Amino acid sequence: MQLIESILADAAAITAIRRDIHAHPELCFEERRTADVIAKALTDWGIPIHRGLGTTGVVGIVKNGTSNRAVGLRADIDALPMTEHNTFAHASKHPGKMHACGHDGHTAMLLAAARHLARHRDFDGTVYLIFQPAEEGGGGAREMIKDGLFDKFPMEAVFGMHNWPGLKVGQFAVCDGPAMASSNEFRITVTGKGSHAALPHNGIDPVPVACQMVQAFQTIVTRNKKPTDAAVISVTMIHAGEATNVVPDRCEIQGTVRTFTLEVLDLIERRMKEIAEHTCAAFGAECRFEFRRNYPPTINHKAEADFVRGVMRDVVGPENTLEFEPTMGAEDFSYFLLEKPGAYFVIGNGDGAHREAYSDHVHGLGPCTLHNPHYDFNDELIPLGATLWVRLAEKWLATPRG
Repeated sequence: MQLIESILADAAAITAIRRDIHAHPELCFEERRTADVIAKALTDWGIPIHRGLGTTGVVGIVKNGTSNRAVGLRADIDALPMTEHNTFAHASKHPGKMHACGHDGHTAMLLAAARHLARHRDFDGTVYLIFQPAEEGGGGAREMIKDGLFDKFPMEAVFGMHNWPGLKVGQFAVCDGPAMASSNEFRITVTGKGSHAALPHNGIDPVPVACQMVQAFQTIVTRNKKPTDAAVISVTMIHAGEATNVVPDRCEIQGTVRTFTLEVLDLIERRMKEIAEHTCAAFGAECRFEFRRNYPPTINHKAEADFVRGVMRDVVGPENTLEFEPTMGAEDFSYFLLEKPGAYFVIGNGDGAHREAYSDHVHGLGPCTLHNPHYDFNDELIPLGATLWVRLAEKWLATPRG
């Protein structure tokens, strides 16, 4: 493992920043304190900044030499709306808000890289440090683009890194093509006719209509799309009725759809709408079908994924450079990859044993997995992730582009 010495020397200071951010989590588009912390650190290190893209985003600009070439490195900065169960000193001070996905650590790794890049500037060109708000459902990447991110800061490519529990510390993983799925939500309202439960013939019961519909949706996955195309339709909520002796007049169905391609998503949305409307019609009920597309699939560009793979091998060796198994989770880094070449990759966060080292108090009893109230980012990753960022930027700007 080839860690940069100056980054190792700064590790304690950057860890303190990480834990401060963890203790003061902020939700999407509310990351004002977090943005202030980032902006102050960058300014103290002599790095010019631009604030306000995507409401609370921060972009640092590190330039050197005369080249007009540029590359972007992104870290997300927002927290999740959930209550932390850990009780160590840097646990969340705000009930209902928690850094349960490691965005505090992503911010810290990029800050550590920023400090080294500003001090040493062993490159010719520009490195844009993108601290992005609102990844957790707000589409902060999309909003930064709308506010002119790539117009104000033209870059050849953009890269994103996420910690990955279960992958060993010291390992990275990347893949070509789809890395994460699209995220979409649906809401279907079946309207029938209420009646006494003992006299169902006087009404139109929406509940069996909904049950038929839910069963039929799974045939889209098993019989309409190609078996080699990945997709998940999950009905996660069904709400109907207020009393046991009343046939309700309405039933609401909600859930999510995940796919790796827009073509499969188009197919699923069309077929779900047809099944919902025709099933309701067959029973004499009315249908309201709503389908909201949230994040598109995160699809890595092959050349950039290959490039990242090479940097990983330089830093941790081929044996610790792994292939990432695509997940049906979603990421709004996908919006960046629709606009620019780039790649999204992961760094191993370990199995959670790092929490045992806290001397102030034990952590929660649960697993250290993403979106879990017992999660905590592993600070051991900060020098490694920062080293990867620095080597990626230096190598990108030193490598001629065709």
